[in-house]
Amino acid sequence: MTSERVAGASRSANDESTAGVQTTAAADAVIAVEGLVKSFGSFRAVDGLDLRVGPGEVHGFLGPNGAGKSTTLRVLLGLFRRDAGSVRVLGMDPQRDPAEVCRRTAYVPGDVQLWPSLTGRQVLDALAGLRGDHHDRAAERRLIDDFALDPGKRVRSYSKGNRQKVALVAAFAARTPLLVLDEPTSGLDPLMEEVFRSQVREAAYAGRTVLLSSHLLDEVEALCEAVTIVKDGRLVESGRLSAMRHLAATRITAIVPGEGRVELAVPTEAAPRTLADLIAKGASEFACTPATLEDLFLRHYDVAAR
Repeated sequence: MTSERVAGASRSANDESTAGVQTTAAADAVIAVEGLVKSFGSFRAVDGLDLRVGPGEVHGFLGPNGAGKSTTLRVLLGLFRRDAGSVRVLGMDPQRDPAEVCRRTAYVPGDVQLWPSLTGRQVLDALAGLRGDHHDRAAERRLIDDFALDPGKRVRSYSKGNRQKVALVAAFAARTPLLVLDEPTSGLDPLMEEVFRSQVREAAYAGRTVLLSSHLLDEVEALCEAVTIVKDGRLVESGRLSAMRHLAATRITAIVPGEGRVELAVPTEAAPRTLADLIAKGASEFACTPATLEDLFLRHYDVAAR
């Protein structure tokens, strides 16, 4: 009976959360992707993907390695040409207007490559020059301090984490309406990860839209109000994180007389009734845990993408 309830909850989460995001975002989405297809030879990296991100939203983009996340982000930036489907970023088609899309979007990849002979300061100046008036010098100075970056050193002497810091400082200091972050904290230590999270929250508070692809589920759960999960280049679930968590299974553990410790997974709305039933049986030592993002993510490893 429990497994049937959980399966039903999963289907409801897929249907209701996906519908909610797409209905809300259709009219004014900062990112609107429909039926995106991108192949490399005979390999289809993205296979009919839909993605919508609303204005001012911090949106998590999740999936296992090889799911097509980075390919999708590069199509959004006009770095890859799509084979089929429609893509709009800030109201523009990145395939037709790649320069303007990039001018209004700050992008941080997971493995930043910079000019090795330049100093960090020179790299920041070069990146700021590409933005023109869309760069906040005062914010840049604060960010250099916050990320504990030494801009006087040459890039060739930087660790991976310090190269990421340069890109993050440039991105957060850019006055762009959209941030596209692809595994941006790769190489950062835990303290700098906290600085990153603070800057994402500040960007969202200022009304900037953030699309965050990350393998750190706790990072996404802490920052994102909505998520899209992809597998094999296709959408498997998308929606408000609060709604997806509510519709997923809640885990309940207790000691039941004559049965010992029992573990149950029930839909969230069924948790009060289940707890009442356990109390009536004389159960004790309760623990009730709502679904985590990890629960939502891992359940899709064993199901086919839609």
